[in-house]
Amino acid sequence: MTVEIIKVVDTVSEAKDLEREVIFEAIENAIASATKKKYTENMDVRVIIDRNTGEYKTYRQWMVFEDESTELEFPDQELRMIDAVDIDENATPGEYVEVPIDSVEFGRISAQMAKQVIVQKVREAERDQVTDEYKDREGELLSGLVKRVDRNGAYIDLGGNAEGFIPRENLIPREAIRMHDRVKALLAEVKDEPRGPQLILTRTSPQFLIELFKIEVPEVGQGLIEILGSARDPGLRAKISVKSNEPRIDPVGACVGIRGSRVQSVSNELAGERVDIILWNDNPAQYVINAMSPAEVISIVVDEDAHSMDVAVDEEKLSQAIGRGGQNIRLASELTEWELNVMTEVDADMKSEQETRGLIELFTGQLDVDEEVALILVQEGFASVEEVAYVPASELMQIEEFDEDIVDELRNRARDVLLTQAIVAEEIIENAEPAEDLLELKGVTKTLASKLASKGVITREDLAELASDDLIEIHDMEKEKADALIMEARSHWFDEDEK
Repeated sequence: MTVEIIKVVDTVSEAKDLEREVIFEAIENAIASATKKKYTENMDVRVIIDRNTGEYKTYRQWMVFEDESTELEFPDQELRMIDAVDIDENATPGEYVEVPIDSVEFGRISAQMAKQVIVQKVREAERDQVTDEYKDREGELLSGLVKRVDRNGAYIDLGGNAEGFIPRENLIPREAIRMHDRVKALLAEVKDEPRGPQLILTRTSPQFLIELFKIEVPEVGQGLIEILGSARDPGLRAKISVKSNEPRIDPVGACVGIRGSRVQSVSNELAGERVDIILWNDNPAQYVINAMSPAEVISIVVDEDAHSMDVAVDEEKLSQAIGRGGQNIRLASELTEWELNVMTEVDADMKSEQETRGLIELFTGQLDVDEEVALILVQEGFASVEEVAYVPASELMQIEEFDEDIVDELRNRARDVLLTQAIVAEEIIENAEPAEDLLELKGVTKTLASKLASKGVITREDLAELASDDLIEIHDMEKEKADALIMEARSHWFDEDEK
């Protein structure tokens, strides 16, 4: 039977592409199971197979415990030292002692038992093999054949006992995927589940689009062209931004290919998804102008504080700039990571005039200057009293209409306004009364509520938004109490979530 063991190992190892050691261990476990069934199910058995000859020996073993130990639970598998030394004089607590016993014949092992043990081990090894192969490959493009499709998604044979799964939401809408189709997808996640690792794939992520271009455009793989971002409306439209690291290469042209061959190949893989290739620019405004393609931008106003831009287009091109269902403006916004507001040139002019008028009124009212001076400040880009107060005097002096006296007076007036506002705000806070919902909060005394209100924490919501360190700074208390108060203030948030 020894030859038969070697044959089984070689056959299963080759068929399942597994190491011979894994199969040997499976057979050892199968023989051990059969041995225990022959003698007693409670005994502990160890089987050793010679990896070269197939010959095997069987041993009964016991775990050794100290004489005074009270941990013995399984008499057929455990011994105290006093009994263990009768078997092996070198017995050591925490290790095993064993005696050889008659081995059962491999050919007489219950076929079902052997099959179950071997299959189980093989499956475990296959799962481990798949996990080891794919655990570090998230974000990588994979290709395989469609095994089956159901309402949950598509199951993809990736080869080598690996199966990928594309959930329904990760499939391109209205895409017709059929049995035995070869498809590409991005490995999004490796889930370690009891039934084995599950390779979650996606065809809708922006990164999938980038990986497809890496295949179709050799310059990208060579590092001559970089793809810096992508945005998608899967199955309909997408935008990618590209830049060239080689001055002689046109990145847009390279990605488009001769007669559009390269971009068309990508589009075909994406069920006809139209792809706009955008030239990246380190100037955010120019980048947005490029991203708005095919719409032509007439003017653009950047608000860095709000991280937004007002984009003006010709009235006749407004619908094109927005796109169907807001598609074009949404993709441009995702690609550039700026909030974009598209409008007609007339609307942009009106908004600009309103903002200018508002700033003129602000400066004339707070700085007590005439409209001419206020207009100059607006035209020079000043948008707040704070900027006038704290901008370097040298910058104000560069304004042609201003001299040193005017600059000093403007700065002094601006600082006086800010000081007055700070004093008024402080007085408002000091005189503030705590709201009812704060007073009714469990653990909040009237004294504490008044102290919180004096620091601008007037309502329950204000308290809920604090960190425990902020609360301790306002009112000295233990961190545990501060945490408890804040969680009590936030409790209605969780109640709302449950609803």
